[in-house]
Amino acid sequence: EDTPIASMPGVTRWSVESLVKEAGEAHALGIPAVVLFPKIEEGLKTPEADECANDDGLVPRAIRAIKAAHPSLCVITDVALDPYNSDGHDGIVRRDERGELEILNDETVAVLCEQALCHARAGADIVSPSDMMDGRVAAIREALDEEGFTKVSILSYTAKYASAFYGPFRGALDSAPKDGDKKTYQMDPANAREAVRETLLDEAEGADMLMVKPAGLYLDVIAKVRETTTLPVAAYQVSGEYLMLKSAASGGWLDEKAIVLESLTAIKRAGADMILTYFAKQACGWLR
Repeated sequence: EDTPIASMPGVTRWSVESLVKEAGEAHALGIPAVVLFPKIEEGLKTPEADECANDDGLVPRAIRAIKAAHPSLCVITDVALDPYNSDGHDGIVRRDERGELEILNDETVAVLCEQALCHARAGADIVSPSDMMDGRVAAIREALDEEGFTKVSILSYTAKYASAFYGPFRGALDSAPKDGDKKTYQMDPANAREAVRETLLDEAEGADMLMVKPAGLYLDVIAKVRETTTLPVAAYQVSGEYLMLKSAASGGWLDEKAIVLESLTAIKRAGADMILTYFAKQACGWLR
């Protein structure tokens, strides 16, 4: 069922059938790739996020449907556990002896590898780990190669900050943490130097492309990553950035076309080779 997202005016959560049509329209406008983010039924969520590696799950079915209808469209999948995890975290969690939440890094990486393989079997062109666990790029690369998926690329979320701008997206997918926050594994917004270290680590582990998230308030980080690596750099203009611009335009205070294109130009100017944005179809229409 197609559901307009109240927190993101103009954005819809699509059924698989409608998604195929939407992806085709985007591709016809010149958009070369789409990224899939699933909303998983509450009854399928478990503490171990078992559904994430189900070959007949929502994401594999969507991949197969899109690739069957639009074989030249690049399909990128999100590799993380928060949509599937009943705790709402990007990793498997437990309580330590003090009763505080602890992310189980290595156990999570093993599940992420299974998730990436599931997406590759369905036909994903690029898997994109957004979880921020240590060592996951190398582990996913090894797992893909061992199963013969040497041509499946990895777009690693290298600099994913613990931002306040993710709220509308988490509401749309019902993937917010049930307890605690993500500050122990996402990056401190005050720290730009860590992005350089993570860039070098992800590149060494076998990433093919690197992502900075969010984009608009982290142009300096995009520039630092661009200066550090020769790999392609992507930037994610997140839901809060989208809502901020959309709200200003819908209120009549700013011109939507002008502010959106200026914001995307700034991200490109900072060094991004690719931009993930909810304005993609609009921007392509304006630029044609």
